[in-house]
Amino acid sequence: MIITIDGPSGVGKSTVSKSVARKLGFTYLDTGAMYRAVALQVKRESVDPGDEKRLKSLLDNTEIRLVRNDNGELVILLNNEDVTGLIRTPEVSRLSSDVATKRAVRVKLVELQQEIGKSGNIVAEGRDMGTYVFPDAAFKFYLDASLGERARRRWKQFEESGGGSDI
Repeated sequence: MIITIDGPSGVGKSTVSKSVARKLGFTYLDTGAMYRAVALQVKRESVDPGDEKRLKSLLDNTEIRLVRNDNGELVILLNNEDVTGLIRTPEVSRLSSDVATKRAVRVKLVELQQEIGKSGNIVAEGRDMGTYVFPDAAFKFYLDASLGERARRRWKQFEESGGGSDI
């Protein structure tokens, strides 16, 4: 069974998705982490996201996996390296927004997400999950919040990631 949770940035998709997955005993699919992992690799390889040829080559030579560690926590492996702690920086977040708009990236990651969806019970969190990635999901939810609440949540997340408070 697939459950999707969509919505804009800062509405609590991750919090709700993790909670639902935990309560149901489902796998949590953090699609945003996948885009962040690609962004980290783009940064490491100094690839211009606008260079489709180099971007496609990078994708063809990059493996992204979501696995559980010994503590049962979901970790992101980029070419077998645990990058979970490296993909939540403000710089990678900004770059992932750009990278996520690129067709080659979308095609590759949607294909991977759909493959993961075949593996069993999942809660898939991210934009376009219920409309594009898993249009036949058993349950689809869309979360929203006021702009003020979204900004407050995003600011808190920014500060917790070491982004500082002097903007």
